[in-house]
Amino acid sequence: MDNPFILILFYSRGGKTAQLAQHLAHGVESVSGMDARLRTVPSLNTADEESDYLPADVADLRDCAGLALGSPTRFGTMAAPMKHWWEQTTPQWLNGDLVNKPACVFTSTSSLHGGQEATLLSMMVPLLHHGLVIMGTPYTEALLHTTESGGTPYGVTHWDKDKKALTREEIQLAQAQGKRLATLAYQLQNGNNTGL
Repeated sequence: MDNPFILILFYSRGGKTAQLAQHLAHGVESVSGMDARLRTVPSLNTADEESDYLPADVADLRDCAGLALGSPTRFGTMAAPMKHWWEQTTPQWLNGDLVNKPACVFTSTSSLHGGQEATLLSMMVPLLHHGLVIMGTPYTEALLHTTESGGTPYGVTHWDKDKKALTREEIQLAQAQGKRLATLAYQLQNGNNTGL
């Protein structure tokens, strides 16, 4: 029998949101008995390059044990392709496919004050409508106190100043968030909600 999986659903244009997704996946898969499934959403511009990731399917939503949602920031909100994808999920909302599943959000911006927190908060809105249980990154993660790049209690972030690589702090926070999400999903699936 297959392990339960965390759906890591993201849109990435420059590649940094995809890198955050990969590090979240490493954190998810550090939890015994849990798998990560990375999926993307199609661009609204058919001239855009092909993705290295499979497109998400509504069955991924129905079958996942938890969800990590990622998008680059576009004027303080999620990118249009991700918003468009969620607007097609009314049947899953009516079915309650995501009710009581844990979720987190993550983003990447080109400027430090480019709307990271606004984007994370706006991405939570459709998840709340779907009945997901939103979790962030608590300040018990010591790196939140010292990071000079990305990282918020609302979810992990990357500051893509001058196309720089993800920092050690951003990578570790992403892995910690993935591990926390997978741990909670595992506990909920197995009827044990202690420890988080």
